[in-house]
Amino acid sequence: MAGVPLVVAVETDDRLGEAVRMAVDALRRGRLVAIPTETVYGLAADPQVRGAVGRLYTAKHRDTRKPIAWFVDSVGEIERVGAEATPLLEKLAERFWPGPLTVIVRHGSGTRGFRIPRHRVPLEILKVKKGPLAVTSANRSGEPPARSPAEVIAAVGEHISLVITDPPQCGRAPSTVVDISGGDVRILREGAIPWAQILEVVREAG
Repeated sequence: MAGVPLVVAVETDDRLGEAVRMAVDALRRGRLVAIPTETVYGLAADPQVRGAVGRLYTAKHRDTRKPIAWFVDSVGEIERVGAEATPLLEKLAERFWPGPLTVIVRHGSGTRGFRIPRHRVPLEILKVKKGPLAVTSANRSGEPPARSPAEVIAAVGEHISLVITDPPQCGRAPSTVVDISGGDVRILREGAIPWAQILEVVREAG
């Protein structure tokens, strides 16, 4: 456990750079960092650091059989980590990324969700870190998602080392989650992007 986390407010571009450097340093050490997104606050770990994702599961009280989605900065990054970038994924990415859509595709022997966020904090972290981020909502499983630093700290503060804030507060709806790993399209959660908009792209893709 990390104790009481440090809270860093991003008020200027200089502060953004400082916060990102602090976040990347913590992530590379295997620590957990709470970050704002365009939806709800996320709890991030570096999947390339041994044990870091395990700490995410512990903080969330999450079933380890449920894969955690990864933030990436491009469709090319999805391919580089060994996941399947299908034509349908590329169509969805063209329409909705960066943005609040998580798309589940085949990854190794299983599946994984991927998303390119639209918020400057995770995007800058991805740029500096150069690699994916494992990100899940900053709350315990089954509880409401956190939309403010205070809610993050109340939910998982004892497990994290850093909270980055970037007013205004995060959005009200979580990301929409679709699963295209089986060839068809299944909506697992309708969030910030309406299902009708997803279907429109699916029809256009043929």
